[in-house]
Amino acid sequence: MNSTNAETKLSFSLDTANGVPVYRQIIQQIEYAILSGRVQAGDRLPTIRALAVDLKINPNTIVKAYSELEIRGILNKQVGSGTYISGKKPIGEEQARNRKIQEVLGRFIDEMYSLGVEKTELVNLIEAYDERRMT
Repeated sequence: MNSTNAETKLSFSLDTANGVPVYRQIIQQIEYAILSGRVQAGDRLPTIRALAVDLKINPNTIVKAYSELEIRGILNKQVGSGTYISGKKPIGEEQARNRKIQEVLGRFIDEMYSLGVEKTELVNLIEAYDERRMT
């Protein structure tokens, strides 16, 4: 199989305080990477052991996430070779995208409020940022 290494394209960020099980967070982040085009069909994922060490979690958690994605046809495991992204897109692409937008937006807004930024100031900051970005 002709493949690139998805390890450099994926970075996992786990939040143990948000109530979402860690294996689910891994699944969501792999799905988002597929939907956003950061990983493509044929890309190889990190090994279970390497990812468990990197994230400092039990390897069984990675096994659970990879297995669920394999059952859905999103990943292909090849014994002795690794785990690869299949050509199948995650179901509910729009829902996954919207869920990720809500998650990122929620963290951003919470952070801004914790810094004392009010809604009107936040809107002005976003508009000013967008103007600077366009020039």
